[in-house]
Amino acid sequence: MSGYVESGMAEAGGVTERTTCCVVGGGPAGMVLALLLARAGVEVTVLEKHGDFLRDFRGDTVHPSTLTLLDELGLAERFAALPQRRITTVQLPIGPGRSLVTVSDVGTLRGPYNYVAMVPQWDLLDLLAEEAGREPAFTLRMGTEATSFLEERGRITGVRYRTADGREGELRATLTVACDGRGSLARSRPELGLREFGCPMDAWWFRVPRHPGDPQGLVAGVGDRFLTAMIDRGEYWQCAALIPKGSDPDRRAAGLDRFLAAFSAAVPWLGDRVHAVRSWDEVKLLDVRCDRLERWHRPGLLCIGDAAHAMSPVFGIGINLAVEDAVATARHLVEPLRRDSVGLRDVRAVQLRRWPTAAATQALQRVAHRRFIAPVLAGTSPLGDADRAGRLAGLLNSTPWLKRVPAYFIAYGALRERPPAASLR
Repeated sequence: MSGYVESGMAEAGGVTERTTCCVVGGGPAGMVLALLLARAGVEVTVLEKHGDFLRDFRGDTVHPSTLTLLDELGLAERFAALPQRRITTVQLPIGPGRSLVTVSDVGTLRGPYNYVAMVPQWDLLDLLAEEAGREPAFTLRMGTEATSFLEERGRITGVRYRTADGREGELRATLTVACDGRGSLARSRPELGLREFGCPMDAWWFRVPRHPGDPQGLVAGVGDRFLTAMIDRGEYWQCAALIPKGSDPDRRAAGLDRFLAAFSAAVPWLGDRVHAVRSWDEVKLLDVRCDRLERWHRPGLLCIGDAAHAMSPVFGIGINLAVEDAVATARHLVEPLRRDSVGLRDVRAVQLRRWPTAAATQALQRVAHRRFIAPVLAGTSPLGDADRAGRLAGLLNSTPWLKRVPAYFIAYGALRERPPAASLR
């Protein structure tokens, strides 16, 4: 990366540098975008505020759309070597006596990637960073936080940053892409117009042991005002217990034993293992949000992934939507970036491409919030009486193709994206 020192900054002890594309945030969207651009010869610098990628209870699902992309990039073999669990089914307790019924089966889709890979996100990010590091146009700066935007005559021209050891500087760029999630620096800009949709729940994340005879895949449990989703991670279940929005302090005050009893009632076949959760320190709160920027861009700035549209965990596809955003961004902007000239029309084209998918997905999530999650947490049945639930279970069991519709949506979303040819090997 070429850099220079301006006299004013030098006197203040800071440094000003220059890149073509500044990517703020080293999550899946940021790292995929940086890899695609660097392979196409675009100078790109990623600023990641953390010193490493090791954060637990992040989204670890890698869906067929992302698996296909990794294959196209020549990374399939290396990804397959990562520790992972492959799941294909989603099961809900809607059968007689709340028996589990498969409502989605990705395994019925055309291969080779007819499964969801559960891979620790840090392993995926390490793989992307290692591959991008082979490109001379790529720079990754860990422990470097973007603190504010640089702006000249109404155009974003880069960011100010601070390193972990307190050093400050400026990174100027033709384009800055905000990939720093729902806490994005860009979201403080009122002209982008954040629109929030209410969520009825927050989530507690925790782990319990898994035994060989347990169900497989993604499994849900329903109790009295209690809903949980459990992801098969091989040796353990990664569990999400949904609680009414904002109720975390009161529920913790009620005691861990009360929570574990409610969990055992919802998932009785796990009741002998719940006390593996020994303290509240092992139960992490996720503040669930569902919101979207009305405008994802302004001159010199583009927001993608959760920075543009924070997704509910419903359907578990937020990461893969963010990756698809990154692929579309690379395809639309690689040539303008090569020319070192990105206009408002160029960044607007990315939002026009990706907004319908984000909006449609959030609309479906909001339906699930309203029609299923909120009634359960309020103590009512979303499916009505037991006869109605039984008829639904019988229909799903007797009509295999019904399981393919949600499976395809989970696998690929509403719109598939292709990387730019210049990024492929």
